[in-house]
Amino acid sequence: MKKIIIIDTNLIFSSLLSPASHIREILLDDTFTFYAPNYIIAEIFKHQKKMLKYTKLNDVEFFKYFNGIIENIKFIPLDFISIQSRQIAYDLCYDIDPKDIPFVALSIELKSPLWTGDGKLKRGLTAKGFSNFH
Repeated sequence: MKKIIIIDTNLIFSSLLSPASHIREILLDDTFTFYAPNYIIAEIFKHQKKMLKYTKLNDVEFFKYFNGIIENIKFIPLDFISIQSRQIAYDLCYDIDPKDIPFVALSIELKSPLWTGDGKLKRGLTAKGFSNFH
């Protein structure tokens, strides 16, 4: 059985920004099943021009990498996350970073670890008793 991991936006960005990314290798590893809130796709497109500038990839190369990565992520609509999980996540995240509430809520909902590179989020959540990290 594959291990389920909730992945946040900053790691997806990192996997796109570096062609030799260790994160990209993990995302393409079929021993894991990755989940993320579906609004991440809009976030990636919102920052696409900036990512193209930093990576020096053309549109075709960028979408090749992007497609390879998102094929390995199951995107969950926020409406599929229970009110209870969203409330717990809100209570944990509101004063750390409200943008992370959907990721923490999904982690709680699926009882699966959150994979994030956000040190401030990890420290804040750990201080509040949340420790389900990959």
